[in-house]
Amino acid sequence: MLPKLLDPRPYFADLADPRRETRNKLHSLHDILMIVLCAVLSGVEDWVGMEAFAEEKE
Repeated sequence: MLPKLLDPRPYFADLADPRRETRNKLHSLHDILMIVLCAVLSGVEDWVGMEAFAEEKE
C-alpha cells in the first residue's frame, strides 16, 4: 500500500503575504505556493518550467 501525502494547505494557512496590495496581484499566495509545490514534485527545476507547468495546468 502506498503512503498517502498529507494535505499541505494547513502549513501555508498562517503565512503572511509579503507582497504589496496592488491591482496586479492576480493570484493568492496560497495558490502560488501550491503551484510551486506541485511543479517541484513533478520534477520541474526552474522558474521558467514552473511558469510553463502553471500555464499548462490552468
